[in-house]
Amino acid sequence: MNKPQVFDLVIRGGTVVLPEGPAHIDIGVHDGRIAALGAGLAAGRVELPASGRIVLPGGVDAHCHMDQQPWEGRATADDFRSGTLSALCGGTTTVIPFAMQMRGQSLADVVADYHERARPKAYIDYTFHLIVGDPTPELLREELPRLIAEGCTSVKIYLTYEGLKLDDYEVLEVLNVARQEGAMVMVHAENDACIRWLTEHFLKARKTHLRYHVMSHPAIGDREATFRAISLAEVIETPILICHVSAAGAVEEIRRAKARGLPVYAETCPQYLFLSAEDIDTPDLSGAMCVCTPPPRPRENQPAMWRGLLDSTLEVFSSDHSPWNYTDKISGGPDTPFTRIPNGVPGIETRLPLLFSAAVNGGRMSLSKFAELTATTPARLYGLYPEKGVIAVGSDADLALWDAEREVTITNAMLHHATDHTPYEGMTVRGWPVTTISRGEIVWDEGEVRSEAGRGRFIAAKRPFTPQPGLPPVLES
Repeated sequence: MNKPQVFDLVIRGGTVVLPEGPAHIDIGVHDGRIAALGAGLAAGRVELPASGRIVLPGGVDAHCHMDQQPWEGRATADDFRSGTLSALCGGTTTVIPFAMQMRGQSLADVVADYHERARPKAYIDYTFHLIVGDPTPELLREELPRLIAEGCTSVKIYLTYEGLKLDDYEVLEVLNVARQEGAMVMVHAENDACIRWLTEHFLKARKTHLRYHVMSHPAIGDREATFRAISLAEVIETPILICHVSAAGAVEEIRRAKARGLPVYAETCPQYLFLSAEDIDTPDLSGAMCVCTPPPRPRENQPAMWRGLLDSTLEVFSSDHSPWNYTDKISGGPDTPFTRIPNGVPGIETRLPLLFSAAVNGGRMSLSKFAELTATTPARLYGLYPEKGVIAVGSDADLALWDAEREVTITNAMLHHATDHTPYEGMTVRGWPVTTISRGEIVWDEGEVRSEAGRGRFIAAKRPFTPQPGLPPVLES
């Protein structure tokens, strides 16, 4: 783009994390986009001093739930208003929540409703993943290709959960459409039969304590389902992404697939690095704050998750923000069985600080690697790059300024979600996003929200892969 005579905004003197590495330069912004990068840029209408700050791409949270249709009679605590507000206060400038179709529903109707929910409320930009829970011939033939063409270019499928789970035949059908349309398929990979069988037998034995939530979702079931999802994608010859990887065995299956050259991608989330099965196994119901699926594994599992992040077996770090109120989780009283506790933890605002503190300030990870995991790679995989996820001329001016030395003790009272708890209560982190910029507008600065609901825009995602029309190669041999 042509450099303007006067910039709308100049961010001056920060350590800017570019694709090639950090540099001490200025950023000139015009018309919501990055117009220039370099030292000594001309003055802007607004000058933002960034000396002593690290300037990172605004976070892309590629896995979060908000304003979703009620699940088992309950609605998430966050709608698009509180959910996106919480995101921007944590340094995130783009979110990708889920338009969820269940059996008997029209996915197109669900997406239309989701647009209406988001449009007046979102503070920051967004696109949608599509959850396919009922792959009817009409959906596969008409609805899904049309929705992908309209900019929803990622599809999530489940191998468990009543009302959502697909059998292997249905998985192959969805994978085939994704291949033909150039869409990414995300897989919730748990073995449904294992979960149902173990749950039934625990309940028969009156074993209802919180610890049995973890035990009824065994890590071996994750490994098997991950291997199965990879195998089905290999038949169709199309890329997939394994969501919220929690277990060392699943990481190993993904690593093996990558070593064979398969286009398999994977994400993990804060709860699998900073929470554990031991946090769920409490004498009272406070452990319900950490209940999610897949569940956090025993503490000895965490080093394998860190290795997966650091060696790029796991390329995406998302929140899987699933904001249920604690009061809803324990609505059955002190004897609430594990099967009655909604699965999910909030984390959209704490995602980036937790990783920055432990990984960057902890000496495990470079700033460039942090930017790749939290912004650049999810933007690439979901068709938002280079508009989102990178600091480059021509990209949207979506940025977060960080005070790398600021120590913050996390409390729910300081967060901006609508949930009545955080599982990270009392954790102290070093490094915090102090200013957030969305399309050149300062929307969060030193504790002050400087934006309004409804300014966020729907971003029509590009197809992340080249469409492959026709039959899969296995049928053409």
